[in-house]
Amino acid sequence: MEQRRTRRFTLQLPLSITRSGAERVAVAGFTKNISSSGVLFTAEREPDLGGPIEYVITLNLEGTQAVSLRCVGKVLRAERIPDNNHEIPGFQVAATLERYEFVRER
Repeated sequence: MEQRRTRRFTLQLPLSITRSGAERVAVAGFTKNISSSGVLFTAEREPDLGGPIEYVITLNLEGTQAVSLRCVGKVLRAERIPDNNHEIPGFQVAATLERYEFVRER
C-alpha cells in the first residue's frame, strides 16, 4: 500500500512552465494532481531532470478575476506520454512545490 506524507488532490488546471533551469520558456500544460509539497502535470516538452523549475498554475479561470499561483520547485521525474490518437506528444512531469506566491491578473 502506498503511503504519502501529504494528501493529493486531483485537479485539472491550466499550467505554464515559465523557467526550466536557467532558461526562460513558455511551455503549456495541465495539472493532474496537486499536494502541498508537489504537483504532477503534463507538458509539451521535457524539462531538465533534477533542475529548478518555475511554473504558474491558473486558478479561478472562469471567475470574474483569474488568480495565478507562481511556483518554484525542482523536477523529480519526467515520462513520455504514449502517442495516442496522433495527439501532440507530451510528458508527464512530477515537480516539487518549494515556494509559491499568489498573483492577481490585471
